[in-house]
Order: sequence, then structure tokens, then C-alpha cells
Amino acid sequence: MAFVGALGSELGLRLLLSPAGTNIVVRTASVGIGIGFPVYSTFKAIERKNQAEQEEWLVYWTVYGCFTVAEIFSDSLLSWCPFYYHAKLVFLVWLQFPHNYGARHVFKVFLKPLFVKHKPQLDRIVEGTRSDLDTFVKTTKERKEVQAIVHTTKNLALSAYHSLGDLIKGHNDNSSRGNDEDQTDQTWVHVRRDEDQDE
Repeated sequence: MAFVGALGSELGLRLLLSPAGTNIVVRTASVGIGIGFPVYSTFKAIERKNQAEQEEWLVYWTVYGCFTVAEIFSDSLLSWCPFYYHAKLVFLVWLQFPHNYGARHVFKVFLKPLFVKHKPQLDRIVEGTRSDLDTFVKTTKERKEVQAIVHTTKNLALSAYHSLGDLIKGHNDNSSRGNDEDQTDQTWVHVRRDEDQDE
């Protein structure tokens, strides 16, 4: 059993560190490390009601959010750089590293001064956006388009849920695929009938 664990660890490290064709592996690891681990750690901090730990994760999410916004604009250029996704993975690990807690460093040195400098403008943007969203929700609650979108979304979610359940159960043979398609067609017919009745 120890041999299998050692083999799996070595294989994982080779996939992460090999330069050729591993962007998908490293990007998946980045999501797991950058989002998956922090989500669960934040949940644990909330459950334990540990204020210091909650503050650490709030700082992390602030830095991660700013990093994600910056990455949206720079990803198409940076993704061409060799080892970009490897460097991103290392950066995300460093942000969470408990000994020097990189997220706190980035927050204190870069983000806090930026937020303090532009606080009035950012407050206006946030309050204006919240006000606009509240107005939009209040005025569109009774519109049929919103009801149709909500209804269609619910049915799509149900259809996806049932399809995923069938996949998990292992009903992927040819006969069940035909049944899944028939069931999806029936769901769409049902959705269309419901929309016609709402009109």
C-alpha cells in the first residue's frame, strides 16, 4: 500500500513539474489549491467561530479576487509564457503558506494602500451597483421574461441533474443514451408546454 502511495505521489509531481503538455493538470491543481482548499478552510473557520482564522481567509479571498480580476485581463498574454501556470500555482500556494502568509503581505503592501487611496470612488461604485441591482430586481419581478428565464433555468438544472445521476449510476450503454435523449426531449416539450400556458 505504501508503494502505491509513493508511486502516486511521484507520478503527480512528474505531471505537475513536467514542462510539456501539463497546462491542464497544473490549471486543475491551481483551481483545487486556489479555490477548493480555501473554500473548505473558510467553512471550518466559520464553523469554529475563530475570528483570527476568519480574518486570514477574508484577506486571502480579497487578494485572490483581485488576482483573478487582474488575470482576466492579462491571461491571454501571460498564458503564452512558459511555466506561467506553474508560477501561478506556486503563487497560490505562497498566498496560503502559514509561516509567512503571503496573502497578508500582498494585502498590506499593495491592496490596502490602493483601497484607502480610492475609497470614496469605490464606495460610490459599490453603492450605485447595489442600488441598480435592487431596482432591477424590484422592477423585473413581475415581468414574464424573468419568469420564463427562471422556469427554463430550473428545468435545465433538473435535466442536468438527472443526466448526471444517470452518468454516476453507470448507465452509459447505448440503450440508456437513447432513453436519456428521449427524456431530455420530453423535458423540453414539458418546458415548452409550461411556457405556453404561462403566456
